[in-house]
Amino acid sequence: MRATGPHTGLPDCRILILTALANPGHLKRAMEIGVSGFILKDTPRRELLDAVRTVAAGGRVLDPELAFTALRTPDCPLTDREIDVLRCFAAGADPREIAIQLSLTYGTVRNYLASSVAKLQARNRVDAIRIATASGWL
Repeated sequence: MRATGPHTGLPDCRILILTALANPGHLKRAMEIGVSGFILKDTPRRELLDAVRTVAAGGRVLDPELAFTALRTPDCPLTDREIDVLRCFAAGADPREIAIQLSLTYGTVRNYLASSVAKLQARNRVDAIRIATASGWL
């Protein structure tokens, strides 16, 4: 499933994300929606100004350390639906509530939770949430 950015109706608009979260998963998702730059907010002032100018001119900018980390980080093994279910569970919903929220059966929700644990090689559901969150997938 491809995400769409807020700039889809404005093709000349450029997006530079300035973040405190040095998370490879967030960088990958940002690239999927077509942002032009992704840098950390503690970037030195001069580099930040250069990044803004580069993006405004149509170029692309990535924090080099984060880019290397993202290249070494595996892609998310979870399906979109598994992520939805895991996200609801992380928010405190139990499987029956998740089934109602997502129009699924109780058994299907339990299967998605089990497959998420297995795919992430987690010890349990809470560990799966921790792994997925740390990887930027939730």
